[in-house]
Amino acid sequence: MQMAGLGGGFNRCAGPDSLFGGENGTLLSNNRRNAGMEIGKLIEDRAGSQIVSASGDMPVREAIALLAAKRIGAIPVMEGDTVIGIFSERDVVYRLADEGELCLTRPLAEVMTAPPISVKPTNTVLDALALMTKRRIRHLPVIDGDAMCGFISIGDLVKARLDEIEHEAEALRTYIQTA
Repeated sequence: MQMAGLGGGFNRCAGPDSLFGGENGTLLSNNRRNAGMEIGKLIEDRAGSQIVSASGDMPVREAIALLAAKRIGAIPVMEGDTVIGIFSERDVVYRLADEGELCLTRPLAEVMTAPPISVKPTNTVLDALALMTKRRIRHLPVIDGDAMCGFISIGDLVKARLDEIEHEAEALRTYIQTA
């Protein structure tokens, strides 16, 4: 098994009960976690055009500058309309440790994490959090059919879950006060 930043290989380890045993690393919904907000609801107010991405031929140095300028930790790497990988801060650290500054001139396609692990809009926030925890990742493209319709971070999911818990707690307080 290869490490996340060292070029794919994770999905070959997926078993039949695996969260990420779907085609090309797509999250499979777990029936035990059907409750909760769907990812599609979380991203519905976001414009797909706001997703910062890069092509596979972009040099690592430019991608690092993009991450810094946008104050983000990862970007999807695209080939046309298809997500072919994810480039993150971890990829930079792993490559710098292995190759030194020589990696800065390499194209993203050679250093990104591939194939990308993704979720569908119909997966729940809890499903995505479980996948991120299991795979030790912090960003997921949201794929609807063959197209990326969103890109979520663990921060997005934690905030959504906290909002959901707060709403549930308020509903319980209201119920108790009126009972």
